[in-house]
Amino acid sequence: MPRYKLDIEFDGSRFVGWQAQLNGASVQSTLETAIFKFCGEKVRLQAAGRTDAGVHALGMVAHVDLLKAQKVERIEGALNFYLIDQGVVVLSATEMVGDFHARFTCIRRHYTYRIISRRTPLALDHGKAWHVRRELDVAAMHEAAQRLVGHYDFTTFRDLQCQATSPWKTLEYLDVEQRGAEIFIHTGSRSFLHRQVRSMVGTLSLVGEGKWTADDVSRALEAKDRRACGPTAPAHGLYFVAADYAEGGEMDCRVKPGNDKSVE
Repeated sequence: MPRYKLDIEFDGSRFVGWQAQLNGASVQSTLETAIFKFCGEKVRLQAAGRTDAGVHALGMVAHVDLLKAQKVERIEGALNFYLIDQGVVVLSATEMVGDFHARFTCIRRHYTYRIISRRTPLALDHGKAWHVRRELDVAAMHEAAQRLVGHYDFTTFRDLQCQATSPWKTLEYLDVEQRGAEIFIHTGSRSFLHRQVRSMVGTLSLVGEGKWTADDVSRALEAKDRRACGPTAPAHGLYFVAADYAEGGEMDCRVKPGNDKSVE
């Protein structure tokens, strides 16, 4: 049974999240419907991440197993035909070999959070970035962000509904940069707790406003208490950017099924 890796872009404002649900359209169900229309097969997609409602993706990775082999160009063309005007695009399809699994062989996930700091409302970026009307101290935010890089118990930045078996995560980087009125917060880790990125961004926004210092961020982390966290940044500023895999998706980079319940 051939397995195909799909690189996907989507507008999260149209969906209840990645995962199929009964309360509205999901990215997963929209893609699965397109696959059924294309080849008549009922499939279950596996993805690198299970994003929350409103979260966007520039490079989500998923895989699908088909009973009949298909040319990747035909998969791309057919799926995008059935997905037209639905807010989802298949950027590429690749036939995979070996033990590749979009979720379990993923060794690193990358997210970017967008903030636009300006007094006037957003037109083109409405629903695509967090609009903050006050000026933020980006240098102070970046300095404070480094207090969160490393292997820590991130209970403070973990949503109360998080299903992960452990609050310990290794944050590989957390960088804050500014380009004009836009502020970008980039982060990467093997996996994240539920709403961890948005919780960290909301906390860093307090530093940008001058209400918190880097030491306050450290104290919040050390508290291991959700009540010590700053506000949770809105979902519409968050983007799943990319997923990394060891060459061929080797077994040694797998996590055990059921242990990676991270979602953003």
